[in-house]
Amino acid sequence: MTKDLKCTHCGSHGLEQGFVEDSGENSHGDARWIAGALERGFFGRARRIGRPRHQIDAFRCPDCGHLELFARQRLTG
Repeated sequence: MTKDLKCTHCGSHGLEQGFVEDSGENSHGDARWIAGALERGFFGRARRIGRPRHQIDAFRCPDCGHLELFARQRLTG
């Protein structure tokens, strides 16, 4: 639990840390935040090449279930 984070929905303290899973084909197992508006490329896939990517840190309120998502850490490669 992260006692210093406060739920922006109900005001409770003590959010639980977790992550958003991506179990799709060719996934790394975790979702990522990618800068810029969604653009579709060939075959309808999202264009990602050359765009900055960030790890998504997810925190869940144990009282109301609200999720707080943060994209603070930039990923390389």
